[in-house]
Amino acid sequence: MNEADVEEALRGVGDPDLGDDIVAEGLVNDVTVEEGVAHVSLALGTPYSPAESSIADRVREAIRELDLEPELSAFHPEQDSGAEDDVLPNVKNVIAVASGKGGVGKSTVAVNLAAALSDRGARVGLFDADIYGPNVPRMVSADEAPQATEEETLIPPEKFGVKLMSMAFLTGGEDDPVIWRGPMVHKVLTQLVEDVEWGYLDYLVIDLPPGTGDTQLTVLQTMPVTGAVVVTTPQDVAIDDARKGLEMFGTHDTPVLGIVENMSTFVCPDCGSEHDVFGSGGGEAFAAESDLPFLGAIPLDPSVRAGGDRGAPVALDEDSDVGASFRDLAGNAADMAGVLNRRGLD
Repeated sequence: MNEADVEEALRGVGDPDLGDDIVAEGLVNDVTVEEGVAHVSLALGTPYSPAESSIADRVREAIRELDLEPELSAFHPEQDSGAEDDVLPNVKNVIAVASGKGGVGKSTVAVNLAAALSDRGARVGLFDADIYGPNVPRMVSADEAPQATEEETLIPPEKFGVKLMSMAFLTGGEDDPVIWRGPMVHKVLTQLVEDVEWGYLDYLVIDLPPGTGDTQLTVLQTMPVTGAVVVTTPQDVAIDDARKGLEMFGTHDTPVLGIVENMSTFVCPDCGSEHDVFGSGGGEAFAAESDLPFLGAIPLDPSVRAGGDRGAPVALDEDSDVGASFRDLAGNAADMAGVLNRRGLD
């Protein structure tokens, strides 16, 4: 068996999201065969994406059918640190979590998305860009402030394996209001990102403030956002505001990974009956109407609120059904980031 035999076998491995085999799609970077081992370099740059993990498993199966032992390698951020003046050169995927209005649980989704990705084994950062109402430190019970280096950069604290940065770490007190105009917002956000030693990250989750203001524009104009996750509740008024968010991302040519319906069906813990407190299916219908992926529905469950209040993301609770919903959301978001990354190879 030689390299041509292996490449021919890999033509039988399809990418269902792109619609062709991985060789035709340019996902096979290099193939070498040495002493019964097939070394294959794959252009799969979205770590812990269930879909990309499935592709890799099928590659291994195809190679073993040739009586060869597979040894796969994939793109890693360390292998391409980028130019010195690039923003976040060592971060592979930047996911912005947004909502058209407040009160839909956007920060809850951002925190649990980051925690679930970290729980899968990914290297994750969480940037609380909601400078007017930074809640992330409370939601993960992060009391440790960032440490400054001699070079005047910041070392972010970690909780649940997630590196954290938030305006809440830098204000004088947790009840102090932040009153800034647009130019100040731009300057502070830029410094908070560029002056933080994030290291190598598979994912940086950015919790945007609600709406379509200066903060969102700064993030979209200055940071290499892979894609956005738009959070809404099922009710019509939230959907109307979510549409405005989609228009903002479209204006700035920012891909949208998909729609999340938060505060979906409530299951009574006493009687087991279901109640559509905020309506039903609005987020999924909005995704279909907008021709976007539906990333999942998160039930309205008291454990989500309790976890946020005590700083324990419910996504890490293996025995929780709503925790499983967040873990599914994380997998779906990673899959969609992978689709965008693979399409970008064309």
